[in-house]
Amino acid sequence: MKKIILTPNPYRDRNFDIVRSARDILQEAGFDVKICLPFEMERTADFPRDIRFHRLDRELPGAFMVVCFGGDGTILHMAKAATRQGVPILGVNMGTLGFMAELESSELSMLRNLADGKYTLDERMMLDVTVHRDRDIIFHDICLNDVVVTKGAVARIVHLNVRCDGIQAMECNGDGVILATPTGSTAYNLSAGGPVVEPEAASILITPICAHDMVSRSIVASDKRVITVGLVKNTHRSAYLSVDGGKALRINAGDVTTVKKSPLTTKLVRLKDRSFYDVINQKFKNS
Repeated sequence: MKKIILTPNPYRDRNFDIVRSARDILQEAGFDVKICLPFEMERTADFPRDIRFHRLDRELPGAFMVVCFGGDGTILHMAKAATRQGVPILGVNMGTLGFMAELESSELSMLRNLADGKYTLDERMMLDVTVHRDRDIIFHDICLNDVVVTKGAVARIVHLNVRCDGIQAMECNGDGVILATPTGSTAYNLSAGGPVVEPEAASILITPICAHDMVSRSIVASDKRVITVGLVKNTHRSAYLSVDGGKALRINAGDVTTVKKSPLTTKLVRLKDRSFYDVINQKFKNS
């Protein structure tokens, strides 16, 4: 019996009604269904007694699929763990735009198609991110959407040097810079004036944030490039690095952030026959 993991978002599905419906549909279709919280919750949280919660780290290895409930942020959070285990993700949108989600909460009946193999897998490029401080690696992660280096909350300009394969591509003076995958092109990259790129494209997007000049523009680089970001020399200020909207890491002058294509890919489950352009037209029309 194939195991499917359901990861609810208690902040969006407070009574777990959507997850209950999905569980019943999948169990009727013959799947072994496990419900796992995707993140730590306070012990005082009031959970329904009729739902048994399992540990995600124990259930994820060997799982057939993860059905992730929430917005794009919830899917991004789950993508790292699922991808490292080679488990595909099916997103059920309970947020606002939900570019990566395949189903709306009103379309749960389509989950029955999984039992008949009526689905496809959409492989999405990821980025590998490393921060070096002198000879030490102080940070390493993978991401599906973007890597963002910013000035932080204070009202000042950060001076960044962006290099592709060791050659200067951009000196960015402003709020920071975004390095995005094609999947992440419709996220922060789009808000900062970057291009929308098809998810199947092989590229890394470099987009300055609120550049304090008239010439800085987005660059669409090949996925074969190795991109480095560092504070401009003689700059004594710090900057902050965030991967897929996660907790910020303070980086100092002399630190080097290296971004390149990851050998890992996130596999998103598709149940509908629609193109990327259908998705963006629908999402932007309804936003």
